[in-house]
Amino acid sequence: MSSQRVTVFGGTGFLGRRIVRHLHDADFVVRIASRHPERGRLLFSGDVPDIETVRADANDEASVATAVSGAWAVVNAVSLYVEHGNCTFQSVHVEAARRIALLARQAGVETFAHVSGIGADAGSASPYIRSRGHGEAAVLDAFPSATLIRPAVMFGSGDALLTPLLTLLRHMPVFPMFGRGETRLQPAHVEDVAEAIVRVLRAPTAPGRMSWLGRAFILIKNC
Repeated sequence: MSSQRVTVFGGTGFLGRRIVRHLHDADFVVRIASRHPERGRLLFSGDVPDIETVRADANDEASVATAVSGAWAVVNAVSLYVEHGNCTFQSVHVEAARRIALLARQAGVETFAHVSGIGADAGSASPYIRSRGHGEAAVLDAFPSATLIRPAVMFGSGDALLTPLLTLLRHMPVFPMFGRGETRLQPAHVEDVAEAIVRVLRAPTAPGRMSWLGRAFILIKNC
């Protein structure tokens, strides 16, 4: 097994747990950083027993510093789709992302991958998309050589978009067409996104700022 340790924030989430599995299959030493590490142990205890889990809150510097200590690479896959209480797009996509990236760089982490979203734009009217744009800028300010991953909406077992839509289509006699039926999406399979992120970590550093990983998600390499 490789001695390279990768810490994954959000490693128990929809995308994060796939990233963890692909990293493990690629012979990385994997550490899941989560507020609820018992979820990671439950997810992987059966077939992937050697996954390390640590308690880490992205809003707490001390726990983040512990989680990134000794890591060769860090993947930030923490995301928020609905704001609630103190969990806002600003706190998760911008402030927490900046904190993780900064502490990773200070800890000597060599590689940092930040999962953002396709169309991220700090000037967008959408609070979600705007926070993604500000989050990318915050990450690059804290960790200038970070790699930004912008996946399109993802589908797969347990997704929050296509599966509910299919359920509605099966049960509703009439289905509303959002955006006058002109909205276009090219969803990316969650396993493909996870595999692409692992390939990015394994690939040697290459010059250039942007390259396509596929038509449904792109990589931005800041060099």
